[in-house]
Amino acid sequence: MSSSFKSPVDTAKAISATAGAKNSANIVNVILLSFLAGAYIAFGGLLAEIASAGMLAAGAPVGLEKFVFGAVFPVGLIIVVLAGSELFTGNVMFMTLGVLDGSASVGGLAKNWVLSWLFNFVGALFVAYVLAFMGGLFPAESAFATKATAVASAKVKMAWDVAFIRAIGCNWLVCLAVWLANASDDIIGKIVGIWFPIMAFVTIGFEHSVANMFFIPLGIFLGAKGVTWSTMIMNNLIPVTLGNIVGGAIFVACIYWYTYLKE
Repeated sequence: MSSSFKSPVDTAKAISATAGAKNSANIVNVILLSFLAGAYIAFGGLLAEIASAGMLAAGAPVGLEKFVFGAVFPVGLIIVVLAGSELFTGNVMFMTLGVLDGSASVGGLAKNWVLSWLFNFVGALFVAYVLAFMGGLFPAESAFATKATAVASAKVKMAWDVAFIRAIGCNWLVCLAVWLANASDDIIGKIVGIWFPIMAFVTIGFEHSVANMFFIPLGIFLGAKGVTWSTMIMNNLIPVTLGNIVGGAIFVACIYWYTYLKE
């Protein structure tokens, strides 16, 4: 009887093989697919802000508001994985495991990480400015604008060490979501495998660098007080990117490579 999912060892082998394909991918393709991944994650963030706007003002419990925000956000990673694209946070796991297993090179890892991070940013900015801001989805004084500016403000006011630690938890769960999607051999299994860990990280309040490339710029476009390009980079994107690398590379790629693939 055939199984609908791979064993953990076979999943690790599949992730290593994917890393090898990413290592030798055409640069133009990586740029285009990275733009798409940034846009897809931004779609999830956009939906989360719209769906949860006004809940607290209407008296909803804060935990329920966080859950609604987290419950709809996974649409972004579902599209990333099923439609195919290059997401920096997932690539942290793929390329680290690939380098350890010998299917990818350190140079390939560096190229993949730099290109996917930069063009994820471009894709997220496109959704934030063109679709969300210019599209008029966050009118001034509306509950939607209040939600978006509050999210952006909270992210740039977070202490550096807190942002770094929350980012570790985030990409530990994000990479497990990608791992579960790779473990499943059918589309429903992939969706379910992605939804639970992503819902968990967002509801908990962990920090995702690519999602923040949408949340914080949207706050800037809407005039959130104290939210600038400088505070975004220095207070959030740097510590969150570093924490995301630790979460995905150490707690998923290194440990699973060591336990399942190391000779």
